[in-house]
Amino acid sequence: MTTRTKVLAPDSLWFLKLKTMKKTLFFLFIFVLTQGFSQNGIIRGVVIDDAVGESIIGANVFVKDNPTSGAVTDLDGSFSFSLPAGTYTLQVKYIGYQTITIDDVVSDPKEENVLGTIRLSEGDLELDEVVVTAKVIKTSEVALLTLKRKSAVMMDGISSAKFKQVGDATAVEAAKRVTGVSIEGGKYVYVRGLGDRYSKSMLNNVDIPGLDPDKNTLQMDIFPTNLIDNIIISKNFAAEMPADFTGGLLNIETKDFPERKLLSVSVSTSYNPQMNLNSDYLTYNGGGTDFLGFDDGTRALPAGAQDGSAPFPFVNSNQEVSDFAKSFNPTLGARRTTSPMDFSASFSMANQIGLKNSTNSLGYIFSLSYKTDYKYYDDVVYGEFQKTLSPTEYQMNYATVQSGQLGEKNVLLGGLAGIAYKTAKSKYRLTLLHLQNGESRAGQFDIDNNGAAVGQSGYIAKSDNLEYNQRGLTNVLINGVHKYDDGNWEVDWRLSPTLSSISDPDIRKTAFTYTPTNTFFSAGAGGNPSRIWRSLTEVNGIGKVDITRKHLLFDNPGKLKFGLSNTYKFRDYEILSYDIQFFANQSWDSTDPNAVLNPENIYPNEPNAIYFQSGNGRLNPNAYQSNSNNAAAYISEEFQLLKKLNAVIGLRAEYFVQRHTGRDQLYANGDKINGRNLDNEVVLESLDLFPTANFIYGLTDMQNLRASYSRTIARPSFKELSFAQILDPITNRIFNGSLFTYSSWNGQLVSTNIDNMDLRWELFMENGQIFSVSAFAKAFNNPIELVRIPEQQTSTEYQPRNVGDGFLYGFEVEFRKDLDFITPAMKNFNISGNLTIIESMIEMTDVEFNSRQSYLKDGETLDRNRQMAGQSPYVINGGVSYNSDDLGLDVGVFYNVKGPTLTIVGAGLFPDIYMKPFHSLNFSVLKKIGKNQNTTIDFKVANILNSKLQSVYQSYNADDQIFNSINPGISFGLGLSHNF
Repeated sequence: MTTRTKVLAPDSLWFLKLKTMKKTLFFLFIFVLTQGFSQNGIIRGVVIDDAVGESIIGANVFVKDNPTSGAVTDLDGSFSFSLPAGTYTLQVKYIGYQTITIDDVVSDPKEENVLGTIRLSEGDLELDEVVVTAKVIKTSEVALLTLKRKSAVMMDGISSAKFKQVGDATAVEAAKRVTGVSIEGGKYVYVRGLGDRYSKSMLNNVDIPGLDPDKNTLQMDIFPTNLIDNIIISKNFAAEMPADFTGGLLNIETKDFPERKLLSVSVSTSYNPQMNLNSDYLTYNGGGTDFLGFDDGTRALPAGAQDGSAPFPFVNSNQEVSDFAKSFNPTLGARRTTSPMDFSASFSMANQIGLKNSTNSLGYIFSLSYKTDYKYYDDVVYGEFQKTLSPTEYQMNYATVQSGQLGEKNVLLGGLAGIAYKTAKSKYRLTLLHLQNGESRAGQFDIDNNGAAVGQSGYIAKSDNLEYNQRGLTNVLINGVHKYDDGNWEVDWRLSPTLSSISDPDIRKTAFTYTPTNTFFSAGAGGNPSRIWRSLTEVNGIGKVDITRKHLLFDNPGKLKFGLSNTYKFRDYEILSYDIQFFANQSWDSTDPNAVLNPENIYPNEPNAIYFQSGNGRLNPNAYQSNSNNAAAYISEEFQLLKKLNAVIGLRAEYFVQRHTGRDQLYANGDKINGRNLDNEVVLESLDLFPTANFIYGLTDMQNLRASYSRTIARPSFKELSFAQILDPITNRIFNGSLFTYSSWNGQLVSTNIDNMDLRWELFMENGQIFSVSAFAKAFNNPIELVRIPEQQTSTEYQPRNVGDGFLYGFEVEFRKDLDFITPAMKNFNISGNLTIIESMIEMTDVEFNSRQSYLKDGETLDRNRQMAGQSPYVINGGVSYNSDDLGLDVGVFYNVKGPTLTIVGAGLFPDIYMKPFHSLNFSVLKKIGKNQNTTIDFKVANILNSKLQSVYQSYNADDQIFNSINPGISFGLGLSHNF
């Protein structure tokens, strides 16, 4: 097999995507212009069955005493019609249901009147009609509560009505209000304290990778809430869901037919005294398109380096060696400048258009968002610590400590465009999403390596690190929904391809080693200057069809669901590296990294005589291709066991195959006897059955008791099932793929199978108030955790491995309560909170147990069980808010924390690493102004407690020692948005 080559040139795909988005925007503006200027107002709403929470097709909505002035609800239960300006009384009728009369419905040509969700109850001719006012319907959040109350699975969520009320701008801000949710890095959502491996994100009920394809969760900070219908988190599994989640499955449903015309613009800025307007901020000269989130070619591989080779002195001519060295960008050091303020802006528009001479309608959405922020950490610490060998010495011994400053600039550009077409019985949707992210990092660190530690040489060094990471993701969703036989049959099909591309062009590390008498580069100490290029391309393709049949079973309503899906993924990954070497003695007049590649230092000039050496070899061990295919089928039946007891029984089957092309270091270096080489070979294959049973007992109309059992799975990622060795150039820590074998590991990584049991009691109250108590338990067979490799003592290396079987149990409490029960004067105040407490345990393997036993301290005892990696012992969310629609004012204080979490499992000499609790306390004020409250001003303060993000080593009777530590500081944000 020959080495593959790549050219990291300007992202041509990006320009093509930009052209496509421009065309989409043009057509959307045409839609707006063709609407004309009507003197009629638009009346819209949704009609649902109050008993089951499902839409009613064919209900009549009309002006009282004038049945011809109105509309019939479509497949979504939606209706839309126009009326001349004025105030009307409407009626809603459907055979077998009580008639509802709605007073004070205003038709205004300047603005749509969205009535909201209208609930019809079953009745007969003898029952009086129900009379309500339009205001009562508009201010309720019954749709989501009814969905939650009648759902086949345990779910939590937040609706678009709540977004509007509390002023959440992005999906991540909204999701943090959901029970059991914790937010990582300001963008990723984890459920019930479980990490990314056991959480999953979907968009419009389709699995979509994030900007990091190795994560199950998608960045949530790029979705503006004004384009979202709701965010739903399913806490347990149903047969129609993908089986690879355990903690929770989060689904963002974007609007396809917006309730009202939307045209909004928002801008915001934030200031962090530590991060912004700081003259010590570190950066370096990048490319001209960095502000758009991708490199323009400035950091591309030099032309002669694209095949992974390099000219060598005496093998190639002096000129060839010199020209090759000079072709590399000479910037190796960070520079200081003043950091700007953070900035973000977004533009959104959406509407639905009734087509002339037809009951059909057209909907569209478009959103463009841009965000750039700056981070400067002046007290960054990365530590490597070991246990001491003596059982009487409790304190840990440092191996290496890096401390210094780090500057980051992050750009995120997101575009979402969609168009939908609806008839009375069918709906079609096309949605295009593109995300572009670029992050530039520059750091300067002092490195102290302890020669007294095991496997260390001992040295002092100063390092400059320059990095750039660009990520692009493009997703297309094509969706059709069709209803037949008065809605008793429903077919929902979806096609969704996704293209992801990630590259780290020209990662540079330049570390001078210092002695009392000399300054130089040393491969055995601080290391020679190095350059790395990493690239990844991944293609995902998903197709699925879901079929629902409503029918009678044992003379009671039943619902049969069945469907098929197929998910194909392909990844192409490569790392190319080059190191600076010296063909003469070193002598440095300056320790400025930017002077290292001056012409006088380049071969054949002496001293120094710099030339570049390839670290790639004839076959590249750090290049691989992987693909997987997951074919699935399911069937489930929802039926009534007893008068108040419903059951949902289902079974899902998934046939999963993962293949890998790659080789280890031995084979790449020519040892074909002892080395390993895989050529599209199967590394994981299984046919798994996932049973699920959900039971819902209706204690009253507003109380449920739920119980469920299900089986799910967590599979290793492409990176985990590989020979890849991925270096973090700042920390010098190395990720090793699981295919590498060691005396403590056989290289056979397998999937984790999980059995889940849940129990919940829930009480629903008016105005969105709720109280629920849940208990759950999960059993893990062969869980995967990130483990410190004990055999690698001279370097810091980690590997994903199956550890001993695990088990956890816990409970959740959630409440949302208005405070008017204290006094009517507090009717606009409410308090909300949720608490999740989990006890987890892993039964250690003999290898892990014995390695820990060998390093026990005096007085220390060792249990066979320990905490699961990635599992927090508790998650707390709480908030107090004031909401007044009349004043257009929302004020809130919100708190979130999750308990200390084991992140990397130690072994033998190396202690466990825990993430310490981050106490997030945030304050926000939102004020709507203007005649129609169309302008919004918001002010936010984040991390009021000035909490630090820290991971630490923990050992028996020893002080905690830093693994990672950064201080994000306190930030103040100000935003302005306007709806036209």
